[in-house]
Amino acid sequence: MPSIVSQPVAAGLTRSAIFLVVTISPGSGPELAVRALCAELSSLLRAVGFRDLEGNLSCVMGIGSQAWDRLFDGPRPRELHPFREIRGVHHAVSTPGDLLFHIRAASRMDLCFELARQIMARLDGAVTTVDEVHGFGYFDDRDLIGFVDGTENPAGPDPAAATLIGDEDAAFAGGSYVIVQKYLHDIARWDKVPVEEQENIVGRYKLSDIEQPDALKKPYAHNVLTSITEDGEPVDILRVNMPFGQAGTGEAGTYFIGYSRTARRIERMLENMFVGSPPGNYDRLLDFSCAVTGSLFFVPSATFLDGVAPEKAEMEQAPATSGPVASAPSRFSGDGSLGIGSLKEEAGHE
Repeated sequence: MPSIVSQPVAAGLTRSAIFLVVTISPGSGPELAVRALCAELSSLLRAVGFRDLEGNLSCVMGIGSQAWDRLFDGPRPRELHPFREIRGVHHAVSTPGDLLFHIRAASRMDLCFELARQIMARLDGAVTTVDEVHGFGYFDDRDLIGFVDGTENPAGPDPAAATLIGDEDAAFAGGSYVIVQKYLHDIARWDKVPVEEQENIVGRYKLSDIEQPDALKKPYAHNVLTSITEDGEPVDILRVNMPFGQAGTGEAGTYFIGYSRTARRIERMLENMFVGSPPGNYDRLLDFSCAVTGSLFFVPSATFLDGVAPEKAEMEQAPATSGPVASAPSRFSGDGSLGIGSLKEEAGHE
């Protein structure tokens, strides 16, 4: 039986990225254009990525809750719903978003831009852009607040196990959930905080990136509140955050993007941050960083997208293999680069 090919959610950290969130215009014509793009995305990605195979260009397409019902008949992903705003000491807002395009390249923004341009050309008149952020690598993978970001991401085979749906929602095996938020930092105020206090807020030593001993960590430390357990065991999500900014306007921050096989994990992490665990013990990093967007998307498998027809019809899911989805072959290599061949070719592994 054919295996399910996942989108490259675990393509890894890069130095260049574009995060593009759009809404679909009313009417059947825009819906047809989006469905046509679903099936064409693999071809577009391959064509642009072929111009520099070492650029490791990748793209993940996510679909929002309302858009899913407009685009597809049949079953829905089990945990797909609009992003739920969180009101605690600070506010996690919910903002519109029907489609997410997460475009990454090792170090070439031109590859990211060209793929985004080609995608938007095919959606011309069918969508409205509600947010576009160009992310960049900042020195040694640090955030603009000066700390290394992403140190505790799962490694090796673990990213696939943490991010890809398995038998728990078999109709959508190989898919994933993703939540995005754009955080604006008050860097001038942060820079006035003594380094020792910054380290207590983050839970790491700033220069070395070494985690503070548990006995010294503050209960409100960022890495304490974002550590999630299920049945007493730690569980992972995959964060692929990127710094962004405009020196002229002073607007700068972090684009948070988290992938998981279940949306509940990320939602619990955000509740801990904004409400606190226990309530009131919130993430003190939010005193300096404000979330101005918030959206949740489902990332269907590449197999699903390749099979989308322009006309609306119930999609047939490729049967899952008897083995774990994480080991299914993919046209994407482990580092997010492209395998070159026919549209339906499956080469390399996640």
